Amino acid sequence: MSGKRVSRKFTLLAGMLASSVLLASATQAADRIVDRSPAAIATAQQAWVRRHGDYFKRTWGIDIAGVRWISSGYMLEFRYRVLDPNKAKPLNDRSNRPYLKDLASGVTLSVPALEKVGEIRQSVPPKPNHIYFMVFGNPGKIVQPGNRVSIAVGKFHVDDLVVQ
Repeated sequence: MSGKRVSRKFTLLAGMLASSVLLASATQAADRIVDRSPAAIATAQQAWVRRHGDYFKRTWGIDIAGVRWISSGYMLEFRYRVLDPNKAKPLNDRSNRPYLKDLASGVTLSVPALEKVGEIRQSVPPKPNHIYFMVFGNPGKIVQPGNRVSIAVGKFHVDDLVVQ
C-alpha cells in the first residue's frame, strides 16, 4: 500500500512539474506576440522607462527617449537626453562603435557612414539637458515598429527597447 502512495505522489509531482513547464513556455510565447498599434507601443515604452529608466539616469547620466522609425523605415533613431555629461561621455566618443540588434531576428545594424558627412551620430562633448541621437541603417525595413531592440556603444548596453 505504501508503494501506491509513493507512486501517486510521484505522478502528482510529475504532473505539476509538466504543467508549470507548459505555463512557462506559453508565457514566453505570449511575450513574443507584439501588438503593433501606436497606443500599445507607447504603453510598452512607458513601462520600459518605469522599469529601467532610473538605472540609466544613475549609471550613465542619461534619460533614454527611445528608438524611432524614421526615413520611411529605412533608418532607426536612438535619442537620449544628457543629465550628467561626465557619465554620458562614452556615448558620444567616436572610438566606441554603436550597434543596434533586433531581438526577434538577431540582425545587427550599425550607424551608416556617409562620404562627406561621416557617421550619422553626434560626437561633440555632451552638455547637460541637450538631446543627442544616433541613426542606424535599417535596410529592407527589417526592424519594424513594435520590435524590441538592444543597443550597444562601447560598455554602454541597453536591452529590450521598443521601436516606436
